[in-house]
This record gives sequence, C-alpha cells and structure tokens, in this order.
Amino acid sequence: MPPHVGGHTMQSVNAIASHANALKQKNMPRHLAIIMDGNGRWAQRRGLPRVLGHEAGSQTVRRVVEHCAERGFEALTLYSFSSENWRRPADEVAALMLLLQQHVRSERELMLRNGIRFRRLGRREGMPADVLQLLDETEIATAHGTGMVLSLALNYGARAEIVDALRAIAMKVQSGEVNPTSIDELMISDNLGTAGLPDPDLLIRTAGQMRVSNFLLWQISYAELHVTETLWPEFGVEDLERAFRDYASRQRTFGGLAAPI
Repeated sequence: MPPHVGGHTMQSVNAIASHANALKQKNMPRHLAIIMDGNGRWAQRRGLPRVLGHEAGSQTVRRVVEHCAERGFEALTLYSFSSENWRRPADEVAALMLLLQQHVRSERELMLRNGIRFRRLGRREGMPADVLQLLDETEIATAHGTGMVLSLALNYGARAEIVDALRAIAMKVQSGEVNPTSIDELMISDNLGTAGLPDPDLLIRTAGQMRVSNFLLWQISYAELHVTETLWPEFGVEDLERAFRDYASRQRTFGGLAAPI
C-alpha cells in the first residue's frame, strides 16, 4: 500500500504539488473568498450533533489557510458566521463561539509563522465581548505580517456592510470633510471592511447551494464563481486545486469582449 500523508497517498500529494507548480505561472486569483457550507449536513448524515460538523470544518479551515499561504495568495476571506446565523438554536451558537475562540487561539502560531495578517469583518455589535477581545488581540499580534491577509467574516452581512460604509461617508459629508460630488466607487470600497484589499477574483461555495447568501455583494461584482457539491468538512487540497484550474481556464473580460485568438 502507498504511504499516506494527511489523509492522501504520497502519489496524490505529489500530483497536487505538480499541479500547483504548473499553475504558478498562470492566471491565478489574488484574493480568494469562500462560503464554507455543509458542516451541519456532514454531521447529520453521520448521525452526529451539528457541532461536530463545525469541529470537522475547522480542520478544513486549517488546510485551506495553509495551502493558500503557501501558494502566495494576497488575501483569503472566509464566511464564518453571518448576521442571520444568530437565529440558530442558542446552544449551537454558543458552541460556535467557543469553537471560534479555540480555533483562533490554536492557529495564532500558524499565522505568525507564515506572516499571515488576521482581519475581522462584520459588525462588532452583538458579538460576545470575550470573542471580540481575542479577535482584536489576534489582529494586533499579526499586524506586521508580510504575507496573506486572512479575513474571517463574523456577524457579517454584505448589505449591512454597505449601509455602514454609506453612513461613514454621510458623516464625512455632514462634517464638510467630503464633497458629495466626489463620492465614487473607490470611496465606497475604501469604507468597507475589505478596504485596502483587491476584490475577490474567485468565490468558492461548497455543498452545492447556488446562491451568494449576502456575502461580499459589492466586492464580488466580477468574481468568478465555483460551486462544488463537496461538503466543507470533506473539502480538501485536491478540491481547492480543482477550483484553481477551473479559474485559470476562464477568460475574464470584465464586461468587455474576449481578446481575439
């Protein structure tokens, strides 16, 4: 039997590395965004509590973050907890918050070792104080990293993000700092949680759902979409590289015409 590494045969690991090297020179995303869906279904299909699906999903987060950092991406943004997720059962929400804290604490060394800068997206209001404190501390601890920016969207909704950006601009108009005629798309982008980052080039959604679920609505205007039936806890490096190959094969025109062959 061939040796296994992290759940993959040595041959599959070598194949992944070969594909990655081949794609390095091709058109690859600078900013990858992922809607991590399917944790609950993964657990239910196994007769397990939903929280165990979220625990399994946290291991996928580690694999994906490590691989994207190794690939030299500028930014990775993960949809971790939407503003609508507060409607879930209280015990599941409490377990998610605890799991979040455990994951951020355990991964801080990984972030520091790889020069990853951590960023939180989403409204602070409504988030537990101890969770916010940990996230703030992690942002500060990783602020001087020179590698990939890892953003976790927590208590996040894209419409709320746009509303908050417009409120911030309106306050500047009211104070005389901004002339209304100078408001443009760049100014709005600069007041979003992703300010300073390139817009996502590729949006991956797992578990087969064909919707964007109020995620980065402003920023994904021209993102390429890749939807896979694979549930998030089962999403591996091979799946990630498959999405990258799909992306690299597309010709992005941004509303223009394709270049003649």
